[in-house]
Amino acid sequence: MSWLGELVIIVSSFVCVLLLSAFIKVFHKLWWTPTRIQNLMALQGIKGPSYRLIHGNTKEISNMRKEAMSRPNSLSHDIFSLVQPHIHSWIKTYGKTFLQWHGVKAQLVVTEPELCKEILNGTFPKTETKRFVKKLLGDGLTRSEGEKWAKMRKLANHAFHGESLKTMIPAMLTSAETMLERWTKYNGREIEVFEKFRLFTSEVISRTAFGSSYIEGKQIFEMLIKMGFLTFKNAFNLRFPGISKFYKTSDEIESEKLEKGIRDFIIEIVKKREEKAMSEEQDKFGSDFLGLLLKAHHDANENQRIWIDDLIDECKSFYFAGQETSNSLLSWTVFLLVVHTDWQEEARNEVLQLFGKQTPNPDGFSKLKIMSMIINESLRLYPPVLAMERRVEKEVRLGNLIIPASVELHVPNLAFHHDPQFWGQDVQLFKPERFSEGVAKATGNNIVAFLPFGMGPRTCVGFNFATIEAKIALSMILQRYSFTLSPGYVHSPFHFLTIRPQHGVQVMLHSL
Repeated sequence: MSWLGELVIIVSSFVCVLLLSAFIKVFHKLWWTPTRIQNLMALQGIKGPSYRLIHGNTKEISNMRKEAMSRPNSLSHDIFSLVQPHIHSWIKTYGKTFLQWHGVKAQLVVTEPELCKEILNGTFPKTETKRFVKKLLGDGLTRSEGEKWAKMRKLANHAFHGESLKTMIPAMLTSAETMLERWTKYNGREIEVFEKFRLFTSEVISRTAFGSSYIEGKQIFEMLIKMGFLTFKNAFNLRFPGISKFYKTSDEIESEKLEKGIRDFIIEIVKKREEKAMSEEQDKFGSDFLGLLLKAHHDANENQRIWIDDLIDECKSFYFAGQETSNSLLSWTVFLLVVHTDWQEEARNEVLQLFGKQTPNPDGFSKLKIMSMIINESLRLYPPVLAMERRVEKEVRLGNLIIPASVELHVPNLAFHHDPQFWGQDVQLFKPERFSEGVAKATGNNIVAFLPFGMGPRTCVGFNFATIEAKIALSMILQRYSFTLSPGYVHSPFHFLTIRPQHGVQVMLHSL
């Protein structure tokens, strides 16, 4: 045989080995590993919908959500089966803990209280941030781990708690005043409050965290809204790892443009703040969140310093999360007060007794007991965040279960919030009096029964910020207006990153 023939044989053999190796890897990833995990969990009594090649259960989940959204709805607060129909159905079929599949990724959905406490106590890291979520939130506080998370958490705690939080109240009051000036033209008419609150919460996060205004930050909010839509749209669209290097969808191309645009915008506001600090010949970047981030970015101690990418990711997270969750809370609370006008009147009387018709005094917000009860019940029935996710890095024991590596753990807090076991047979009714003696009493000291802001070390750092913001807006609205439900309102809560009113919240506004 000639050397050329030998070369052909060698090359052919090499190609065959490569193809065989690739086939084994694909087989292992798409079939062997999912089947092994499914069997391991089944032996421990954990069942769930069967794994389907490549897609897992994503098509089933998507179809169940579409079917649920197509059903006509009353004004019922029984939204669990509407917003998370797959979890609602599969808990009944497979039990409180079951296995589902997002593509080839195994997800253990857990609604057993003791197991959930273990999951959320800080032992398990967050799930890996991928694709569109990565572009939307980066590797900021909501997604980071380890030393980076600890460093950023310390900064955020300083910015959104205690005295720092108090200094933000005047900006919140000003933003609420600006919002209500826009509302005067709607007196006696219909107003759609979801979009109005979007402007208000955007203004608040701009003023308090970044020392600007909504007008200045309008561009970034518009880009984040577009990025949020792409993230939601592609939540169940799976892609083979690495394929985007060779082929990008139109959504992926657009998301990359938006990611760059958001980055450029943040770099611009950073440069402006740095130039201002230099021109004033003072080493001061300001006391708001951006100022604290810049101080950390310029820290002489390398161990304390954060890099520009860290700063950008934190800004992205707070621009988005600070606006989105507060918007949801305010919109659903107003909806509940519109439907339950007796509680609207009670809340108004409390506000007028404390503040009259004057600008609310910051010291009075802690005395708004009825409003606190209403806000907690709103967060129970319509929590902005629907689930918390963690991942298993190596085989671990969870309760009596052995969980293999790479499994994701899902804690759907909406399931707890609507569980008669914790809240009684009237669980679907709006009853703020549940919280008349505080959260601990309302839940019977069962901490997982009420998780609107998570629990453990990863509890949302902005929960005090969001609560004060909501109290300010609601107090100032109640001082000026009463509101009733518009005939045009269609009750359709749906999961769009947070729980949103699909068609907005239309109310009739009446000045007092």
